[in-house]
Amino acid sequence: MLLKIQLYVLSLWLLFLLLFVNKINIPVYFEKESTNGIKELIISNAIPIICLIFIFSGFLFYYKFKYIIEDGVTKPEQITEVEDHNWEHLTFLVTYVVPLLSFDLDFDLSKERNGLMFILILFIIGVIYVKTNIYYTNPTLALLGYHIYKVSTQNKRHVILITKDSISKEDFIESKHISDNVFFAIKSNNKHTVSTNNLSNLVNTKLT
Repeated sequence: MLLKIQLYVLSLWLLFLLLFVNKINIPVYFEKESTNGIKELIISNAIPIICLIFIFSGFLFYYKFKYIIEDGVTKPEQITEVEDHNWEHLTFLVTYVVPLLSFDLDFDLSKERNGLMFILILFIIGVIYVKTNIYYTNPTLALLGYHIYKVSTQNKRHVILITKDSISKEDFIESKHISDNVFFAIKSNNKHTVSTNNLSNLVNTKLT
């Protein structure tokens, strides 16, 4: 659950970056002897500051994600079926991120409800993102070079792979379970292990 929430925040990294660029408001100069200059600057840039916090959090979550997926992969398995699902990154970006940029966040909650609606929509999308299996549709991971594949192997059927490698049918992969039917995978060159195991199984079958 926690990993899904962190991946959701990471998926919105581009949204927060674009909002930061759009809403940042730094004056060319401050008035001399102004005691409230810094305070006014912080107040006028509340939204960009919040965006910076989420951007920084996204970086932390990404490095935590890298640490998780690099720790302990399975033995090599051969892919028997493969489908490219990279288009799902673009679907999430166009469906959720781009429309959220249209909100006017220069709001007064006593007069406007755009800010409240923005927060509620982010929360609702987050709940759906976490409760379902779509948390792997992450445009930030796509920008960082990750691909999505739906594959079947000798031991798994119709699972989702997140990988930096280009995967094809009959390739060998080593995978790390993330959550549900989603795995991180790397292409494996260690085919000898699989061949040896298959030979041992064949020998054992004949002996019995």
